[in-house]
Amino acid sequence: MTTASRVSKTFTPVYHAKKRKSKLIAKRGVAFSPRRHNRKPTPRTPWTGPAARLRKHPVQQGFQRTPLSRKFDPESSKMVLHQFDYIFAIGTIFAFLDAWNIGANDVANSWTTSVSSRSISYIQAMVLGSILEFAGAVGVGARVADTIRTKVVDVDQFEENPALLMVGMMCAILGSSLWLTFCTKVGLTVSTTHSIMGGVIGMGVALVGVNGITWADFSKGDISSGVVSVFLAWIIAPGLSAAFAIIIFLVTKYAVLLRSKPVLRGLMLVPVYFGITAALLVMLIVWKGGSINVNWMTNAQIAGIVVGAGAAWAILVAIFLVPWLYRIVVKDDWQLRWYHIALGPLLLRRPEPPIQPEGAKGGIRDFYEGHLTKEQMEELLTAERVRDEENTANEAKTASDAVSDNVRSDNDQPEGANAPADNFPQEKKIVGPKPEGPWYNSAVLFWYFKWLFLRGVDQDIVNLQHKRTFLSGDLAAIHSHVPHYDNKAEYLYTFVQIMTACTASFTHGANDVANAIAPYATIYQIWQSGALKGSKSEVPIWILCFGGAGIALGIWTYGYNIMKVLGNRLTLHSPSRGFAMELGAACTIILATRLKLPVSTTQCIAGATVGVGLCSGTWRSINWRVVTWIYMGWIVTLPVAALISGCICGIIINAPRWGYKGY
Repeated sequence: MTTASRVSKTFTPVYHAKKRKSKLIAKRGVAFSPRRHNRKPTPRTPWTGPAARLRKHPVQQGFQRTPLSRKFDPESSKMVLHQFDYIFAIGTIFAFLDAWNIGANDVANSWTTSVSSRSISYIQAMVLGSILEFAGAVGVGARVADTIRTKVVDVDQFEENPALLMVGMMCAILGSSLWLTFCTKVGLTVSTTHSIMGGVIGMGVALVGVNGITWADFSKGDISSGVVSVFLAWIIAPGLSAAFAIIIFLVTKYAVLLRSKPVLRGLMLVPVYFGITAALLVMLIVWKGGSINVNWMTNAQIAGIVVGAGAAWAILVAIFLVPWLYRIVVKDDWQLRWYHIALGPLLLRRPEPPIQPEGAKGGIRDFYEGHLTKEQMEELLTAERVRDEENTANEAKTASDAVSDNVRSDNDQPEGANAPADNFPQEKKIVGPKPEGPWYNSAVLFWYFKWLFLRGVDQDIVNLQHKRTFLSGDLAAIHSHVPHYDNKAEYLYTFVQIMTACTASFTHGANDVANAIAPYATIYQIWQSGALKGSKSEVPIWILCFGGAGIALGIWTYGYNIMKVLGNRLTLHSPSRGFAMELGAACTIILATRLKLPVSTTQCIAGATVGVGLCSGTWRSINWRVVTWIYMGWIVTLPVAALISGCICGIIINAPRWGYKGY
């Protein structure tokens, strides 16, 4: 029986007279041509990779292309590759683990500076981060993603064996998620984009060979294609971010912070800062917002929207926020709360505030609390040296003398030091100590419930960052090289810093969620239809929710482990410095998105932090141990993820099976 006679039993052809060339159209909407199906198939170039031997495998029926009637008729046959349900199940588990690691490892970059500078508490940052990451992923996440997002393997090579790509993507997700889990545990901040790229490279080498990998492709002027983009990102992302952040901070430093009246100058520039920041962040959302399509708009229209949004936001800030800030920083109105911002100009008619009682909430916190200047550090070291000499001279010590040797009195500290560098004020714990009693006691059960859901956000990041480890070194000495600016002037930058972090978190969820769900969407598409639909994979809304939930859960439960490695451990943070770091990283992402430059948010924020640290102090104000640790993570990510993925994929496709002798 010929192919045409077999298929004719399934399809009833109907002649279509309106077409120039006569065609036969199936009742189910599938085009059919007897001439096309009766002719001999065009010979294809044989594969040269290790997967070529799968064609000879007697039990490899699942890897062959599905019959025509099933392949192109998804309405009549759903989930056609049920023999590979286990691949879909494994892919589901590890895709969620990959998304969880993106939240725990990558999302920390958006909020580290805000938390480290004390512009926002850690639990507030985690609440905002979880909501905005999920909203960005589901609201404007890409509905259509690249099948192989990093463009290092050509999907046409899997046209005859789409299920083989399904196996490869499962191995890529395995390699990426396992490596990210290890990095997140040891506190190694890495690029999740490069991690999934390494997984794809590993499975590509195992399936189609080394020659099937796109190592470099400059033919179309798109340097984001190919493995070479990773090496370019090591230079482009940190360098551009550092340059933008340095420019922003130097303008802030010499226009506001070093002036005779920095608070008043800062108040005058607050609307300008907010307007420029809003315009840049609108550009970031438009150009890097996943499913947001602006191709129908002209450049003039886009520019008008960006400028209009920035101007409108600046006007709103001038009307409502500036009067509120004036009452806080100039009048010391400690009774004001954030919801009083809505009163706007009416706040200027408030009476003078009373003297703030001891222990009352409100007012401006000291952003440099616990950090010593260079002069204070020298005085403290001198006092310790003199005390040690006196103790050595006295052979007989009383008990009180021994206690005074180990405990520093307040009189020994230099004037202006708020606390020793290793003794920061402790934040109040939410979970608290475990109550006494059996495990089934209601109080104990409630404590377990709080520990399970709130332990991840019940962390004191600033204190964790100052714990001495092999990476931290002498942080007190490093921070002493950074000058301290007016505390009230620093307060002016807290809101614009939080706004920048919120927008960066939203756009990160919209764009980088594809690192986890794009390979998973490919697995789902092939498992559902048995076919490979080109270089793009449709992403259902439930997969976006799936990935967004994983990212939100990751930042909520384990984001602190990466955040404690960055921030103040890299250089001293304050609101003005953190604002410059975040806006510099955002500018780099905007430019890179427009020019199609391969950058990572991890590398952008790291470069911006080093740049601001250098121009706010000296080269001694940077912890170069942490910089080396970060760069090491970038360098080893791609080869390690590729090795894990390639080994797993090679073992699977070359494993012995019943009825097959592989020797």
